[in-house]
Amino acid sequence: MRIAMIGTGYVGLVSGVCFSEFGFDVTCVDIDTDKIARLNQGEVPIYEPGLDTLIERNLEAGRLAFTTDFDTAVKKADVVFIAVGTPSRRGDGEADLTYVYAAARQIAAAMTPETVVVIKSTVVVGTCRKVAEIIREERPGVPFSIASNPEFLREGSAIEDFMRPDRVVVGAEDELGEAAMRKLYRPLYLRETPILVSTLENAELTKYAANAFLALKITFINEVADLCEKVGADVQKVASGIGLDKRIGGKFLHAGPGFGGSCFPKDTTALAATGQRHGAPLRLVETTIAVNEARKRDMADRVLASLGPDPKGKRVGILGIAFKPNTDDVRDAPSLVIVPALQEAGVEVVAHDPEAREQAEPLLPGLVWCDNPYDVADGVDALAIITEWNVYRGLSLADIAGRMRGRDVIDMRNIWQAADVHEAGLTYRGIGKRAGL
Repeated sequence: MRIAMIGTGYVGLVSGVCFSEFGFDVTCVDIDTDKIARLNQGEVPIYEPGLDTLIERNLEAGRLAFTTDFDTAVKKADVVFIAVGTPSRRGDGEADLTYVYAAARQIAAAMTPETVVVIKSTVVVGTCRKVAEIIREERPGVPFSIASNPEFLREGSAIEDFMRPDRVVVGAEDELGEAAMRKLYRPLYLRETPILVSTLENAELTKYAANAFLALKITFINEVADLCEKVGADVQKVASGIGLDKRIGGKFLHAGPGFGGSCFPKDTTALAATGQRHGAPLRLVETTIAVNEARKRDMADRVLASLGPDPKGKRVGILGIAFKPNTDDVRDAPSLVIVPALQEAGVEVVAHDPEAREQAEPLLPGLVWCDNPYDVADGVDALAIITEWNVYRGLSLADIAGRMRGRDVIDMRNIWQAADVHEAGLTYRGIGKRAGL
């Protein structure tokens, strides 16, 4: 079976490469000629652990190709995936489907009869039917099938998520589409991966509902963390007690500076907007969005409070800029709120991140970058951990303390132990813990 993957962003690239690893012939298409040239040389435009190895292996095996030739790739394909971006639309927060609809028109012009067109992009309910309508208008009388196959990939562990998913969700309208999707995911049958086949609407909504629920869990534990600080409890202990209940589970119950990235912010916003448009407001989701945005500013205020009544002229070190570890993605990262807020208060900010500098530098003017995490501590009045990269967990706290001018450590991810920080002569301020502990 031959696959054309339209779009080589995060979802399209990872999905296309993983399908080729399953043994299918995959052609990934993009309009960015420089990007395609780099990919054909084995250069990966995003940081995702293990992706470079898979690209190299499947390019050499001849199962994977990258091209800007849209029409040829679609004509040769049995299944065409649309994996283009769906950013939040300005004004109403709905997903901007411009690129999806443009891809649909191009596919219609080039596809052969009985092509299966699959929407991999995250799209609001009703998009698949609209895409089918566009294709019918462009190519009346030509048989094709439409399907939905939302992705559930976590940045930093996307390959594992694709190869060993909790489930595969498929929306299909006919036997042709369902049969094609079952064939594509046949390699997962041996692992007894549940494959849920349902309607287009069910598949589309499942993606948004899943992300919204996970975002809600994060926001809930962050509010619990605030209460823990007031009453002298430890949010990590509370979260463990909650998570051991099998009805709840321990994942996404880690207090921090708020969620960010390419999915949760835009997906919660789009789902809330969809609810409003259909007269079924999702109040929990709307509140989650508001609380999460306030959370990021609150983190900045915590750092400023550690600097005393006049923070102007002080210096703060930041460890971690990406929205999470094992990715270079900074979209809607808490750091994009925290750093500017500190700078607006007259604070000089220095930072380190193992992978995100190239992506973040244009977005954070005035930020001083360090190549070594220890250098971030030089002469700073406070040190804040925003992203829980593993490289930060084992830093010598004695060396950190020896370089700092001030004593406060604001650990927004609770990756250090208060006792270890105190032993180094520093003051530890974790999340969801009584101040100083």
